[in-house]
Amino acid sequence: MGVEKPQVKHTQLFINNEWRNSKSGKTFPTMNPSTGEKICDIQEGDKADVDLAVSAARSAFKLGSKWRTMDASLRGRLLSKFADLMERDKAYLIKLETLDNGMPFPYCQWSVEESIRAIRYYAGWADKIHGKTIPMNGNFFAYTRVEPIGVCALILPWNFPILLFGWKFGPSLAAGNTVVMKPAEQTSLTAIYLCSLVKEAGFPVGVFNCIPGYGPTAGAALAEHNDVDKLSFTGSTEVGKIIQIASGKSNLKRVTLELGGKSPLVVMDDADLDLAEKIYDKFVAKSREIAAARVVGDPLDEKTAQGPQIDEEQFKKILELIESGKKEGAKLETGGKKVGSKGFFIQPTVFSNVTDGMRIAKEEIFGPVQSIIKFKTMEEVIERSNRTNYGLASGIMTKDLEKALTYMQGVQAGTVWINTFLSFSPQTPLGGYKMSGYGRELGEDGLSEYCEIKTVMMAMDHKNS
Repeated sequence: MGVEKPQVKHTQLFINNEWRNSKSGKTFPTMNPSTGEKICDIQEGDKADVDLAVSAARSAFKLGSKWRTMDASLRGRLLSKFADLMERDKAYLIKLETLDNGMPFPYCQWSVEESIRAIRYYAGWADKIHGKTIPMNGNFFAYTRVEPIGVCALILPWNFPILLFGWKFGPSLAAGNTVVMKPAEQTSLTAIYLCSLVKEAGFPVGVFNCIPGYGPTAGAALAEHNDVDKLSFTGSTEVGKIIQIASGKSNLKRVTLELGGKSPLVVMDDADLDLAEKIYDKFVAKSREIAAARVVGDPLDEKTAQGPQIDEEQFKKILELIESGKKEGAKLETGGKKVGSKGFFIQPTVFSNVTDGMRIAKEEIFGPVQSIIKFKTMEEVIERSNRTNYGLASGIMTKDLEKALTYMQGVQAGTVWINTFLSFSPQTPLGGYKMSGYGRELGEDGLSEYCEIKTVMMAMDHKNS
């Protein structure tokens, strides 16, 4: 059963709670990855528009502004009101995300619901952000204040657009910052629509601004801007390096980076590691069976398990990596080809006999490709799991608690899933080791990424002052 395609309601920039066209008058297309056809044109922001948005955010952050003098509890109520409006419009947001991103309908439903949950979680934090009193040496009264950093640039990826909207929107505003957001050019529609809910919820003018546009123009302008105090980016390691360099060359703004990953899932043979070969063959056979039966197609069809890749560039990259797996000696168990003549669909693909030196074992594919690798001992699998530049996540499937905890301690990854995978919750921090970035999203740790600590020491005796 198919889901009706949604109508696009907003395509402009959002600055100072107003819809605006770009200063240049330029637009860019957003494409339907299921068909390769244009959905609509969006106003294309660049440096001139970023300057306006940052100026608006800076004005809203000034001491004495409505936002800075607002009770922290009221900030929380505004975030809760925004989450209520998302809940009201949930059905529309799910359909819009599915159309623009190509993620199957059930996954978009999960994504929207998780975004709402994250915003509600941080709404509850708004009036619980505080410092400590400290018994320092001498006759002093010492304490810390936890303060917002200032103007925050939030740059979203195309893989989970509305989910990451909530993960960044919630903590940045709960802490009292002001925001300029740039959604990914491939998937801007839900972020733009949510701007209308910012205004409806009653956020003061300039607190939240949104500039759709391209990374090398709008994104670079934010990274290089001397009046942006904090930048949070989720995306590729390649772009993360560019952002870090740009930040260092400008005002050394605070940066949080959640980047690429190559996350291993270890399946143990709990009975006897010498039987790993038998387990491996069974696992390959089951993987092949599941992949071959996986329904690929229109993400608005509720029967679909796998939608298209986001765009032609990503589509070609994945197919090229699949070809590299074949050439380097991996065994193609199933899949490996495009699906249909329209859109960017790829068959669910399973490789066995993969070795560590192959590109499909080392590079982040970001597509429907499973690389299955043999191992024999715990020491070996920990070493091989860590033989990568990435360290975003990992997982282990085992009934043996000792094995699970041994692997957990040894693997260099920001998240370790035990007998589960890709489980998330607003309360639990997420982020990477090594070239998967630094800083954390979610949880109290994610909130602290948007705060500065100010230490205050007051002399209690004028002789010591």
